[in-house]
Amino acid sequence: MRKRFLLPFAEFATRERVLMPVPPQVTRRDWLTAAAALPVAAALPAVATAEPATAAKFTSDPFRYCLNTSTVRGQQLGIVKEIELAAKAGYQGIEPWINELDKYVADGGSLDDLRKRIADAGLTVDSAIGFAAFLHEDGVERLKGLDEARRAMDLVKQIGGTRIAAPPVGVTDKTGLDLDQLAERFAALVDLGGETGVLPQLELWGFSKTLHRLGEVAYVATQAGRSKALMLLDVYHIHKGGSRFEGLRMLNGRQMECFHVNDYPAEPPRESIKDEHRVFPGDGVAPLDQIFQTLAEIGFRGSLSLELFNREYWQRDPLEVARTGLEKTRAAVAKALNL
Repeated sequence: MRKRFLLPFAEFATRERVLMPVPPQVTRRDWLTAAAALPVAAALPAVATAEPATAAKFTSDPFRYCLNTSTVRGQQLGIVKEIELAAKAGYQGIEPWINELDKYVADGGSLDDLRKRIADAGLTVDSAIGFAAFLHEDGVERLKGLDEARRAMDLVKQIGGTRIAAPPVGVTDKTGLDLDQLAERFAALVDLGGETGVLPQLELWGFSKTLHRLGEVAYVATQAGRSKALMLLDVYHIHKGGSRFEGLRMLNGRQMECFHVNDYPAEPPRESIKDEHRVFPGDGVAPLDQIFQTLAEIGFRGSLSLELFNREYWQRDPLEVARTGLEKTRAAVAKALNL
């Protein structure tokens, strides 16, 4: 069964670049078993004939660059100054957090004015970070999560954004959940996004007990059966969750419009590493050459959003941090793609 499934999926993912539901004759157990074997899938005949990730030649940078505001959170600048900072540092986009927008509005700020500030700065809102419990096991709490998602989507839309993160809030401490049920819940969120004009991106969280592996996130996004379903992945979280980066080659890059970029040190080990240990791209041991080559090869043409939580960086000049992060990210991409 595994071989019968992997061959058409590999061909479909690498040649057609369209994400589709898992064929009905394949059970979830079969799919997850196959997903677990992704790193060794190159041994299969259909995949073995594919060209390696380094085969393609790029004459220009295929990615956009975005600043996730967590990178300078410790400086407590506020969203207005963060917009100015991102533009001055040279980013093309910004990824704010919903709680920042809430504070801005609570302090008397106008979202229309904020939208204009972003546009005048030459930036776009490439994504936003929200925490709606749309996957919650309790039906009442899940409806509250959808209400919160609608509210957050409305905020994002008012500032010109079209995407928002959808992490596994409410089920991070749960194990053994039915992925088909999670797919139905994500489908409901995608439908809500279609109504609001702000699409959710199913986010992998490496520390979570649910949706902490590439195979799980890909399955739920696929089984949701929505053409507008998106995924949001992260260098650190892929490592933290125990997935191998080779698995990225099995995905459709066009179903990802934002990718969180960062790096991580060799120590502490994966089991105990935390968000605060993230470092600038190129300053750690993440296989960034492989990651960026693969993203480019599978058709990802979205934004690399620098998301760090490094407390030492929070003590530095925010402009220096933002500029350094962008320079190191661009340098890592240039090295990987021979630009």
